[in-house]
Amino acid sequence: MTLTKIRTAAASSIAAAGLLLTLAACSTPAANQPSSSAPASSSSASSSASAASTSAGPCAGVKVIVDSGALKQAAADTSTCVSVDGPTVASDVLGKADVKIEGTAKYPTSFACRVNGVPAADFDIKHKGGTTREACDDKNTVSYWALWVKPAAGTWAYAQEGLDSLKLSPGESLELLYTVDNEPAAPAS
Repeated sequence: MTLTKIRTAAASSIAAAGLLLTLAACSTPAANQPSSSAPASSSSASSSASAASTSAGPCAGVKVIVDSGALKQAAADTSTCVSVDGPTVASDVLGKADVKIEGTAKYPTSFACRVNGVPAADFDIKHKGGTTREACDDKNTVSYWALWVKPAAGTWAYAQEGLDSLKLSPGESLELLYTVDNEPAAPAS
């Protein structure tokens, strides 16, 4: 019985580590923003604003937040309220918010490698070990777009499903937060 508990705990730890590595692989680091990527991302951000109503307060639908974190790339950042009638898959909610997602090679519809073009393939991402660039090849383990969910009356929790299976209901919030070296550890609000 004790051996079974140890094996179960070990298997759970290995599965959690695998999920973290997979999520981390979604974004290969890049640190210096090229000027060529800013115009394309800016147009995405402006069309995003017209596709859904911006919301600073309560949202009757799903509140969508994109925070580029330490990358500080405003072209990716957005906060908007998306109207939904009932449980809706996260990828559909992001589509309604006009947030453009590029997946990874291994998980093209589950994880976000780039959000509104960020980080660009030629962008150097600074991390504790130096710099890296996002190749969307599932090998990056130092930076990635983390997916967070917040219930209507609750706190942020790390999503346990991918963009193509996670369902969101009216009153919930969804945040894509760019994380480098596990920072920030959770959304600010």
